[in-house]
Amino acid sequence: MVVTTAMRGGCRRKGTVMVVKSWMVVSETGESRVEDIDKHSIMQRTGLPTRDLRALDPKLSNPSSILGREKAIVVNLEHIQAIITSNEVLMINSTNPFFLRFLQDLQARLPHSNSSNNIQIANNVDGDYEQLPFEFKALEACIESTCTCLESETQGLEKEAYPALDELTSRISTLNLESVRQIKNRLVSLFGRVQKVADQLENLLDDDNDMAEMFLTQKLDARLSEQTSAKEGYNSTSDEDRDESDESGSIKDKSYDPKPDVKELEMLLEAYFAQINGILQKLSSLSEYVDNTEDYINIMLDDKQNQLLQVSIIFNTINMIVNAGIVVVGLFGMNIHIDLFDGQPRQFWATIGGTVLGCVLLFLASIWFGKKRYLLS
Repeated sequence: MVVTTAMRGGCRRKGTVMVVKSWMVVSETGESRVEDIDKHSIMQRTGLPTRDLRALDPKLSNPSSILGREKAIVVNLEHIQAIITSNEVLMINSTNPFFLRFLQDLQARLPHSNSSNNIQIANNVDGDYEQLPFEFKALEACIESTCTCLESETQGLEKEAYPALDELTSRISTLNLESVRQIKNRLVSLFGRVQKVADQLENLLDDDNDMAEMFLTQKLDARLSEQTSAKEGYNSTSDEDRDESDESGSIKDKSYDPKPDVKELEMLLEAYFAQINGILQKLSSLSEYVDNTEDYINIMLDDKQNQLLQVSIIFNTINMIVNAGIVVVGLFGMNIHIDLFDGQPRQFWATIGGTVLGCVLLFLASIWFGKKRYLLS
């Protein structure tokens, strides 16, 4: 017996607490509603196993994925965690602005949406797009919303990164270095997210079987047609002819090719794959600009370090020469008798001048030797 009373965000079913989540459900007519559905009901409704539902759990760090199953398509892209069936889309409800924009875009793509609640499609909608099955319209809305989100983040990062990098090249400071460090971290994170989406689309484009699994409406029509044919054949044949009818039916089933033509879906995915590659190209250019700026900063820092080393060499040379003069002064300051003390004052000044001149000449000789040995520039 199922108890429907909510208990702490969940419901109790046969002694087991079933966690209830809020899902936004959009039908093929564009009508949207919020439903509280537990995992077991979702599995019965979509025919998905538990492992596929686990990929939609926002609490888990699951990679971007688009999975085609027998009765549903599982989409986990950025802010969108959705299950697409042949007649409705079930999405984990969110307050993310991009999610709300995606919901409006999805409703706008459905030709029979209610004008009082949803956005209407423009009058110049392409006729080929109108012929797309519901699941492809929903899938395209998911991928386009993801591309829009990533494109918006990329543009925002570019507007912030290029001025910060130019400022750093003109003035190296702790504040500018910290700003660029944060930008680089965001760039690495965003590049990884875009790369995951690109890899997922590329994997789909490389596997026709995965794309064929996404033709939900066509598979549903084929199942209904087979059931109808089997029922009519069963009612119209007698007991004696059933064996022959079953044999002919099995022959028809064997000759039936369930694999649809994936060119239509392939063209749809190719367009967004090209858009994702364009975003990757922008991020690659920005990453290259960051690397070039880092190389330039390292060159500048190395040059400053070389200048400091040269200044250190010059001051050490001066200190050595001054010490040489101090030795001379120390000799004259010793408490011993020197014949020079008995001379005239001009001898004293001559000694001082000679000492100073000798120190200057020694300094110039040291500088010349340093430049000759490329120790000084």
